[in-house]
Amino acid sequence: MYGDGGWEGQQAHTGHQPAYGGLPQQHPQQAQHGDWTQGQQPAYDQQQYPYYDEQGHQHYGRQYAGQDQQYAAHTPQQYQHQGGWDATGSHGHVPYAADPGDPYGQQPASYGAEQPDLYGTEDAYPPPVPPGRRRPEPEPEPEPEPELQPTAGGEEHPFFAGGGADEDADDEAESRSGRGERRGKKPVKSKKRRTGCACMVVVLVFGGGLGTVGYFGWKFYQNRFAPAPDYAGDGTGETVTVEIPSGAGGWDIGRRLKAAGVVKSAEAFVHAQGQNSKGSQIEAGAYVLKKEMSAASAVALMLDPKSKSNVLVTPGERNSGVYQAIDKQLGLASGTTGKVARKQYKNLGMPGWAENTSTMKDPLEGFLFPGTYPAAKGMKPDAILKQMVSQAKQKYAAYGLPSKAQALGLKNPFELVTVASLVQAEGKTHDDFRKMAEVVYNRLKPTNTETNQLLQFDSTYNYLKGASNIHISEREINSNTNPYNTYTHKGLPPGPIGNPGEDALRATLNPTHDGWIYFVATDGANNTEFAKTYAEFQRLKEKFNASSGN
Repeated sequence: MYGDGGWEGQQAHTGHQPAYGGLPQQHPQQAQHGDWTQGQQPAYDQQQYPYYDEQGHQHYGRQYAGQDQQYAAHTPQQYQHQGGWDATGSHGHVPYAADPGDPYGQQPASYGAEQPDLYGTEDAYPPPVPPGRRRPEPEPEPEPEPELQPTAGGEEHPFFAGGGADEDADDEAESRSGRGERRGKKPVKSKKRRTGCACMVVVLVFGGGLGTVGYFGWKFYQNRFAPAPDYAGDGTGETVTVEIPSGAGGWDIGRRLKAAGVVKSAEAFVHAQGQNSKGSQIEAGAYVLKKEMSAASAVALMLDPKSKSNVLVTPGERNSGVYQAIDKQLGLASGTTGKVARKQYKNLGMPGWAENTSTMKDPLEGFLFPGTYPAAKGMKPDAILKQMVSQAKQKYAAYGLPSKAQALGLKNPFELVTVASLVQAEGKTHDDFRKMAEVVYNRLKPTNTETNQLLQFDSTYNYLKGASNIHISEREINSNTNPYNTYTHKGLPPGPIGNPGEDALRATLNPTHDGWIYFVATDGANNTEFAKTYAEFQRLKEKFNASSGN
């Protein structure tokens, strides 16, 4: 800053006074600086000494520490005329007077009139830097925020009180010290006071937690003890059709009814179903119900057959009867569903092994599986037919028809369905079905010499005619050569003659092996008797004629 011949180096060798004066800095322990050695300290002038004002200008005069008093300032020229400078450039000063504000001012060992002035010697501190050249003091680093610690003895923590003891102490110290003691220093930012917002956040958090616990507690009580939401009365005038699939339980039915606006909750329906002694008897199908019904009223109405909107396919029923039922249920013109079946049968999901020949009356015959199917106004016929065909496809696959057909001497599963339809049409009971299946298989055998592979079933001829007549003359039968006339055509008809049920289907897969080859409904209706020889058959035929009046 001052070069090689700076102030400190020159002071040690020449003993000259620096180019500017200043207040001497004293310390109980004097430090040694640079190359200074111990020597005599020049005495201050007892009258005047140089000093600097706040603008950095040099003056001479008398200044007492701690007191803003200056005496008769002199310029260097005036001071020289008064004889203040000696030959060496040094001058003497009277000792400083004790500072009244200095706690050590009255101690002779530290400060006072008897203490030697060490200014200009190696024992003195470096002279003060002029104000104009002083470097600004570094800003004090902000103190880290103290972590919140729990207070002992149950005292309220400053966090909740809105402030801390340290902040109060700082405020008090500032008020005592005044602005004079902080002059020339950068003001320290006061700590931010914590407000009630923090307490508000805590209250909200705890309040939210209590609210959540209360809500779930209320829901738990509602689910366990409170009655389920339910409507009152028998419902409004608006009706809706609800389809209940096969195998649906109480909860599934309740959810469907709730989605349709019939009941208010599935829980209420399940409870009402359990309270009704016949509640478990609700069947699959389509139901016409009212909206906003009480759960108990909905259960009661679903048990009433009048509420159902279904199509029932009975075992052995022909497709013509099923088509008529669908038209009636959907409010369509007669013959509408039959036309749809003939045009769209390929798009209804028939199994790949199903046949369709020019001699067949209906390619869907035998594939509308017996059961109950939803059929309400607004639905399309093909949608209902798809459900029936899908059910037949699943059942036939479950019984393994493709693998069992060859074992029974048949060409394919389609012929097996045809045999089942014959068994269903001619038999009356489960025992009849098994014997009837054996009659069919025995007559189809090439070794059959009793009928020469002719089935001779009235049911096939009636299917051809669309009738159910058991009194057919031999002349009529023998004159018809249609493939469905098994009196004139050997083997099976072109296809099924109805839709067999599971009982007939199981009997077809498990026939008897007793040698039955003939049968006669001796009462003309329900009593079917079987014979192994033609002679036995003649006796059964006479019995039938006697009962029917022929």
